[in-house]
Amino acid sequence: MPAQQDAAIFPNPLTSTLRVSEIFFSLQGEATRVGLPTVFIRLTGCPLRCAWCDTRYAFTGGETLTLAEILDKVRAASPSRVRHVCVTGGEPLAQKNCLTLLTLLCDAGYDVALETSGALDIGGVDARVARILDLKTPGSGEVDKNRWENLALLTRQDEIKIVIADRADYDWATARIREHALSTRFCVLLSPVQGRQDATELAEWILADGLDARFQMQLHKLLWGNMQGK
Repeated sequence: MPAQQDAAIFPNPLTSTLRVSEIFFSLQGEATRVGLPTVFIRLTGCPLRCAWCDTRYAFTGGETLTLAEILDKVRAASPSRVRHVCVTGGEPLAQKNCLTLLTLLCDAGYDVALETSGALDIGGVDARVARILDLKTPGSGEVDKNRWENLALLTRQDEIKIVIADRADYDWATARIREHALSTRFCVLLSPVQGRQDATELAEWILADGLDARFQMQLHKLLWGNMQGK
């Protein structure tokens, strides 16, 4: 477990809870784990309101589950035990017991990824977890929420995702990639906002600039559309 979580005060998984929007089994649609069968744990709540957010249903609602109940649901979510689990939201780190859940999942032998907005401190996340960290562009409406201190906490196993709504977002992203030498330190992923930024156009910008970043589209949307639980 992370050094910050002393064993004597480690929350009890039988009584500690999280608000959960959904737990489901699908293919990972983004980042370098794209295409892998994965159990997703979507936690409820988010302090951000990105203009292009496609999971607004997770802002509220859900059900309160103990950490032990969540682990049971993860085990039951797929036909056979899968290695890959993704904790997402909303913003998972908005709930403090998310840190404990991440550690318990790692202890149970899962390959764990965390999808986070980049607005909250990632310092307490278990070192075994791969962190997929967003950088919010001007088009998101939340560019001022980027917590730049997080960049110093990332490691080679982590990834940075930047969602592009227009050319201004792309120019902002390329400037940040170069300013912070992001491509020399991490895998950087650029994604078009579905319905706003033409995917082919974004791909052509990346090629024209020879940008050292990975173009990606959301596989789950190509397969199933913007369907909840996929």
